[in-house]
Amino acid sequence: MESSAAGLPEFRNEGALSFEEIEPAAGCECTGCRSLGEGKAPVTGPGAFAHCARALVTLTATGTLLAAGTPLTTAAAHPYVRPADDDPPSSPQGTAAPLYGAPGKPAAAPKPVTRAEIIRRAKAWVAAEVPYGLNTYWRDGYRQDCSGFVSMAWNLGSNQWTGTLGRFGVRISRDQLQPGDILLFHNPADPTRGSHVTIFGGWTDYTRTHYVAYEQARPHARRQSTPYAYWSNSKRYTAYRYKALTAAASGAPARYPGRAAFGPGVRSPYVTQLGKLLAARGGKRFYTQGPGPVWGEADRRATQAFQLAQGWRGKDADGLPGPLTWEYLVSGKGRDIPASGTPGAVGGAPAYPGRASFRPGQSNAFVTALGRQLVKKGYGRFYTQGPGPRWGEADRRAVEAFQRAQGWRGGAADGVPGPETWRRLFL
Repeated sequence: MESSAAGLPEFRNEGALSFEEIEPAAGCECTGCRSLGEGKAPVTGPGAFAHCARALVTLTATGTLLAAGTPLTTAAAHPYVRPADDDPPSSPQGTAAPLYGAPGKPAAAPKPVTRAEIIRRAKAWVAAEVPYGLNTYWRDGYRQDCSGFVSMAWNLGSNQWTGTLGRFGVRISRDQLQPGDILLFHNPADPTRGSHVTIFGGWTDYTRTHYVAYEQARPHARRQSTPYAYWSNSKRYTAYRYKALTAAASGAPARYPGRAAFGPGVRSPYVTQLGKLLAARGGKRFYTQGPGPVWGEADRRATQAFQLAQGWRGKDADGLPGPLTWEYLVSGKGRDIPASGTPGAVGGAPAYPGRASFRPGQSNAFVTALGRQLVKKGYGRFYTQGPGPRWGEADRRAVEAFQRAQGWRGGAADGVPGPETWRRLFL
């Protein structure tokens, strides 16, 4: 049975930080940006970024932050400097309108939806890489901007914008956030400046400083680790929960029913509910009939396939649902069961091969697979060629950047992929 920590990173003691990755600002003439843009060793003195257009920061060995020459505490800045092309859409949003923006067509009434359905609908746009568009509509009729994305995921039946989305939800606190809720910032004074909305997909780890954000932004719909509440205007975001949110279609309660509800010889309604949840997440192929109330081999195999899809191994993937498996299924979190693949594979990717595969001088297919995922996730700037099968400094730096983007530090961001780094790269 998986422990409550299954799927969470293994944190190690953190050493003192000696540097922070910095992106040179385009057109900025400060000493720091010029040194970075020219490919020189970065200038990190107190005045290096004194006139930086992006107020860049660097960490000293003592942990003091320097920004425009002014000392700050390390808690005052996010550990990852966000690339400029990741900014939220700066163009005006579309206004509230029916599907496809058809004039004179009445807006459909909002439809009840489960948390799992919200996340599943969001994932569909991410998988299709639906391009951002202010005046364009996807084949389902929803506008291809940030508010159209949420309108789609919430199944509103109409296109809303940041000025109206709040009417369809109830305000909740940060501690109440669950997958399918949204984080909304509407700037009434100037809606085209910073207004944005994301779908909360769950906290990335126990520190609750980062969450998985599903959002529509340039160039296309995406899913990525994001600092709470957002990269900019963070304090102005408000959490909302959809008013028409319903329980899972299977009737499964959010509270884990306990280990005794599953296993050989058990007959219970929870077994049926589990089977329906698994079938909805790609496990239908394991059932020749049902799912039904009597625990069977189909239930065990489908449960194990779901656990393996999350990157869990050993006792955490024994085919018996524990609290974490149940939470993921009921809330729609995690990866779906792949349509095919061998046990131990994660969505067609190989299982984590161990740290020995990523030592200096190693050459193998795992290094190539890792590099390709890093490029796909947006960390390809470290490669001048490749990626290839031989482990090198470009691989290490790309892995380190990815780990830092997860909010990890010290030994947890050493540039060598561990099991959790591997799992998140292939999500």
